[in-house]
Amino acid sequence: MKPFIFINCAMSLDGKISTVERRQVRISNDADMERVDELRAGADAVLVGMNTAVGDDPKLTVKSEKLRKERVKKGLPENPTRVTMGSIDGLNLDSDFMGHGNAKIVLFASEDSDHAKIEELKNRAEIFLMPGKRPDPEKVVNVLASLGVKRLMIEGGGRTNFEFLKAGLVDEVYVAVAPRIFGGESAPTLADGDGFSAGKEIELELIGEERLGDVLVLKYRVK
Repeated sequence: MKPFIFINCAMSLDGKISTVERRQVRISNDADMERVDELRAGADAVLVGMNTAVGDDPKLTVKSEKLRKERVKKGLPENPTRVTMGSIDGLNLDSDFMGHGNAKIVLFASEDSDHAKIEELKNRAEIFLMPGKRPDPEKVVNVLASLGVKRLMIEGGGRTNFEFLKAGLVDEVYVAVAPRIFGGESAPTLADGDGFSAGKEIELELIGEERLGDVLVLKYRVK
């Protein structure tokens, strides 16, 4: 059975999830970060694209000790499984993504990945070698379902979000809109990739909204 899949991201008023430098940047406020922590605590796995995993080196852990303890009481590990997909050549064992905190790691390595790197990482992560340069999102989801993932959180970047949306796998999208403008034609957005032509765009239904200080959180269901 397919996991429930949702995308969560913070973006500027002009729809950018980072600046033209394409590096990790704080966009929302503390209240929204607490909301994100609750979302992670409620997920079985958190997925980011390989560019995000290598470039931003996120920990993807549950920050709140209370929330971690609640997970343990339910018989769950303290943190959700960390997942990424693509060529794993840039991943390092001493990175936060690979080494920080107590979390299972699942890597969907494209077939062009360095096999020496696979050998290096396989003692720290469960690795699935996938055909093509970009692992098929549907195949990734099928494997995660077989591993017991029932609720999957996607935290970008833009290309990864696009691929899962295009594959029709996303159930809901949560966006925290911050009162700032980044600009820049090359700055990443919520959904990059090839884009959708007219008449084939993803349609959403607004199912909730919440104001967290000067940040507006919008919750959508994918039609």
